[in-house]
Amino acid sequence: MENQHDESSLDSLEEIEDISDSDSDFEIQLKSIKRKKQSIARLSYLSQKKPRRNADKGLPRRNADKAPRSPTASKISTTLPPAQVPQPPPPTLGKTRRRASPKQGREWGGNQATSAVDMYEAVRSGKSAMVAVVDDWLDVYKQDKEVGLLELINFVIKCCGCKGVVSRAMFDSMQNAQIIGMLTKEFNEDSVNYPLCTPGPQWRRFRSSLCEFSQVLVRSCQNSLLYDEYLFTSLLALLTGLSDSQVRAFRHTSTLIAMKLMTAIVQVAVVVFAQMKTTQRRYDVERSKSPEHQASEKVEELQAIISELREHQEELSSLMNSTFRGVFVHRYRDLVAEIRAVCIEELGVWLRENPMDFLNDGYLKYLGWMLHDKQGSVRLQCVRALQGLYRENDFIGRLELFTSRFKERMLGMVLDKDSDVAVEAVQLLLLIQKRTEEVLTDEDCSQVYPLVFASHRGLASAAGSFLYHKLCSAMSNEPPDGGLGGRRVAFLNLLVTFYIQSEFCEHGAYLVDSLWGAAGSELRDWETMTSQLLQEAGQEQGLVDVEEGALIELMMCAVRQAAEGHPPAGRAQGKKILSMKDKKAQAQDKRRITTHFITLLPQLLAKYSADVEKVTSLLKAPLYFDLDTYSSTGRLEKYLDLLLAQVCGIVEKHTEAAVLEACARVACALCSEKYTFSSRANLVVSQLLDRLADCLGSDLKELLKGSADEDEVYRAATALKRFAAFSSAKDLTAWKLFEPCIQLLKHGVESGDMDKELMVPALKCAAFHVLWEKVRATNSTANEGELKHLKKEVRSFCIVGQSCLSVGQPEIRDQAFELLCDLLLLFGLKSVCSQPALQALIYPPSNSLRSDMAAFILDYVFIEPDSDQLSGEDEAEEELKIDTLQRRRNQLAGYCKLVIYGVLDLSAATDVLKHYSKFHKDYGDIIKETLSKTKIISPIQSAKTVCLTLKQLFSGLAPEDCEGQEFREIRELAKKLAMSFGIDLQRIRKPLVSLHMDGIQFAFCDAVKGEQPPNILFLEILSEFSFKLLRQDRAQLSAFLSSDCPSAAPSWQPLRMYRRSLQSSSTKRREEDKSASPSQHNTPVAKRRRTTNQGSVSSPSQEPCLDSSSIQSSPATPTLTSTMQKETLKEPPVTYTTPTSSDRGSIIYQPKADEDFSAGSQQCRVELMRLSKPPIVQPSPSLEHCDLNSHLTMLSLIEEDVDTVQEEKFEIEDFESSDSDHDTAFILPSTRHSTSFLEELFE
Repeated sequence: MENQHDESSLDSLEEIEDISDSDSDFEIQLKSIKRKKQSIARLSYLSQKKPRRNADKGLPRRNADKAPRSPTASKISTTLPPAQVPQPPPPTLGKTRRRASPKQGREWGGNQATSAVDMYEAVRSGKSAMVAVVDDWLDVYKQDKEVGLLELINFVIKCCGCKGVVSRAMFDSMQNAQIIGMLTKEFNEDSVNYPLCTPGPQWRRFRSSLCEFSQVLVRSCQNSLLYDEYLFTSLLALLTGLSDSQVRAFRHTSTLIAMKLMTAIVQVAVVVFAQMKTTQRRYDVERSKSPEHQASEKVEELQAIISELREHQEELSSLMNSTFRGVFVHRYRDLVAEIRAVCIEELGVWLRENPMDFLNDGYLKYLGWMLHDKQGSVRLQCVRALQGLYRENDFIGRLELFTSRFKERMLGMVLDKDSDVAVEAVQLLLLIQKRTEEVLTDEDCSQVYPLVFASHRGLASAAGSFLYHKLCSAMSNEPPDGGLGGRRVAFLNLLVTFYIQSEFCEHGAYLVDSLWGAAGSELRDWETMTSQLLQEAGQEQGLVDVEEGALIELMMCAVRQAAEGHPPAGRAQGKKILSMKDKKAQAQDKRRITTHFITLLPQLLAKYSADVEKVTSLLKAPLYFDLDTYSSTGRLEKYLDLLLAQVCGIVEKHTEAAVLEACARVACALCSEKYTFSSRANLVVSQLLDRLADCLGSDLKELLKGSADEDEVYRAATALKRFAAFSSAKDLTAWKLFEPCIQLLKHGVESGDMDKELMVPALKCAAFHVLWEKVRATNSTANEGELKHLKKEVRSFCIVGQSCLSVGQPEIRDQAFELLCDLLLLFGLKSVCSQPALQALIYPPSNSLRSDMAAFILDYVFIEPDSDQLSGEDEAEEELKIDTLQRRRNQLAGYCKLVIYGVLDLSAATDVLKHYSKFHKDYGDIIKETLSKTKIISPIQSAKTVCLTLKQLFSGLAPEDCEGQEFREIRELAKKLAMSFGIDLQRIRKPLVSLHMDGIQFAFCDAVKGEQPPNILFLEILSEFSFKLLRQDRAQLSAFLSSDCPSAAPSWQPLRMYRRSLQSSSTKRREEDKSASPSQHNTPVAKRRRTTNQGSVSSPSQEPCLDSSSIQSSPATPTLTSTMQKETLKEPPVTYTTPTSSDRGSIIYQPKADEDFSAGSQQCRVELMRLSKPPIVQPSPSLEHCDLNSHLTMLSLIEEDVDTVQEEKFEIEDFESSDSDHDTAFILPSTRHSTSFLEELFE
């Protein structure tokens, strides 16, 4: 039979279905498993062996006859396919239960409810041992089965959050469906929450305790009561009925309990099967003995044990069959994501615990289907279940067909919009890669590699582990020579090659952070890295120039990661507090870095001193040193001298800003006064700066006369560049550079001979001089004369900087604007208000400077993209586009800071707000944040500024354009600005009223008697803000409008529109109040029918299923069982497949799906249907049932999110598509070298 099953798995690949033999009972297949000898009376629960069992499916039924139950009364064979039995009939909770007990049931008053409450409280608190709770209940059950079962039923109902109680009369006389109907009608919930979904730690403990209770119950009954054909048959029948209820609380709780019971039963079945194999082996051994050595009594005893074990297997198979068909098959596609997740989670346990029976295509298909689920929590459980399967080497052969069919979906899930799902998907692919080397091709792996540069650290780390395993696999194919050192060299070479070939070769810090967990030892191998770099290119294993640059960058990124202990910018998830262990490891790494690089860094700098990028990266290393090491021993001081000599040599050799700034940072760190060797470093740096000052002084006179040649200009420019770089990190006011720089700037402005190589560093030097003077005045007590001198320098710089705003060279113009923004901010009122002694330094900008800065913003920041002449698609041009946009964002942020900190009036923000709509893609975040800050400063003045912005735009319209495209753009801007006011209508009352009053006054200004005012159309723009007004404010504005309106006003169309905008909301509200009736609160609103793609109206009988229109080559998903319908409607005929011999023994048999696993099959698209009218309940002879149906429409508890469910269409999304929440398509440039603009702007 095992061969038959394997053949069926291969033959039915294209149409994997649930199959069962309708002509046979639950059938067991045995496989030999070693197990210790045990007595059947003491069944052990500790074994975790996983035998194979194939079984037929049939829901347990209880005989409704009044005669005593026979031993086989609960075993029935299913003769109908699943579609012909839409819902397994639950066993009755009537007189058959009373007959099942040999003694008459005692009268049960309030005690059973009290016991159920006690059990519930014990589970809810989580403080009681579940074994004790179950044992106490078992004592009651053993005394009277009916009483004990009634307690357990009421306990389940209580766990659902229902206040109803199943009485003894209901228990004796009513069927399951009738009892559930009565409980539904009497649910009377106080809120939408029930125990399983109530937030809080206590209720999380309730869930875990309830799961533990279910498992302990089965474990405690595994030797006897599990096979009494009464307790679990009745309990699972009730749970099956509750799981099909319309009440979400019933459905969710019963499904959880049923799934946990199923898991425990599966584990018991594994134990029973193992015991069966052990006993069968002992029996065969005894039978194989000669007759004179056989013990006939022992043979008979073993044969009796085998018969009893077979009966137990049949009973367990029946229970598992009924649970799977009655609960799982319907609830795995429930509308509620939590219910679907529970089913999939437990399915993963069954597959892992009992692979011989469950690990086949008939069950794996459910995991494959639910990989396309809409909710991330369900997809997450699917992936985790698959991880548990792929961890076992023995399962790989059975997973081959599943892997080949769903590989594309698993690869696509690495881009899942839920980051947790994406992380688990990458880990799943790593398991597949480890277990099956040939399944994932190089093209498949290339979809995972770029994720090492992702911003989500968990996803990047998972991708880093995947990459590390792939690199190690590549090394294992060609084992390197030289032992561990050779492996390290080979690994670094492969990593460098990958980094060079990747599209993100400028983000080494992200690659190192991704690999830090998996390849931390290799990335900390500084010895191997430096030995590779110090080798010559011609030597064996030497690196070429590109590889050396990549290795240096990765090495410096690893040094930073080890020394700082936190991820790079943009990947940190909150501030992490390092533990003592992490701090100790960080200090140890820092000591290793210092010890190793102190001696080798001068050699590396000497070798790469001519290469700008390499030397810039290497100069970062001293910033991560433990610099006290230089003074710990005298022999290391020579390395300090070597380092200073190399830094000074690099400064004199280079003029690039990046190299000079790196040298300045190193020099500033070495000159810190906290080190004992700072005097030596200060001396060397001072000598360098003196040489630069002499060079500049010798050429300054010629420059001011205008007679300097090119060499003199170059020498002066390079000296100023070096001074500017050092000024940004060190106080150079002692060299008195302000006057020479101002003279050069004035000469260039007056003569018109403005060399950007000379003017830009001169601006920086002058500005940094003023800023350092401010720092000195703040840190010490400056006299009045020094403060006046400093303010005079500020005024001089502002005058020169203002004259540079209109020059033709963009480098000079941009630098002057940025420095002016910084200087005006630091010498503004708010910057010095905390120090009264510095009040004399306040320097407000002049009116002409304000105008020039506003003109700069309009002329050089808010520019149409076409005017940039950067429309090419070349990579260099694209990079230039990004750099240009980043510079403009910096400039706009600087201007906005002046508005926020009070240097400029709020009215100056109108020049920015005018472009909010047009330039929303590039600057929308900055403008929005600026607007929100102005509302904090002064809400009313901010609203007036918004109105002023619109008035200025309206005033700029030509008369013929008042109803054209420009007018529509102003209205669109008004809509965006209105949305920025927020949703707290009480808080924005006064600002909105002031805005409307200003707008009304503007609309009627300059009016001529008897004629329409020229600005009357402004009321149409103003009407965009009316929807946020409260009713009393609308009345106030209507009165204000009437007082300003002339007699002829009512005939003007804009005025009528504005009046309607003030009256529409209150009028609608009054009409709704009048039309409301009491019946509307009791009768659900009829839902409009949803039309299908062909235009037909979907019938209520149509069943929803998973939508996969966006997924290519997806398997057809089975139709969903609606959790909203109250009757079983007539379905179209279904064609069934006759099970073959290889199908026999499978647990379930379902209708044939349309090409389940066929590649390229179009998966049916089904959405959650909208009911056109309240569902009609099928008539029933039961009066209680009819009464329930008449009251169902009054229940608020029935699927509390019925209305929202219409929006929550149960369909598959395209998870690779971008999130719709993103408003802009622009992606900010890398923040590798700078912090966030908004943080820098507003923090």
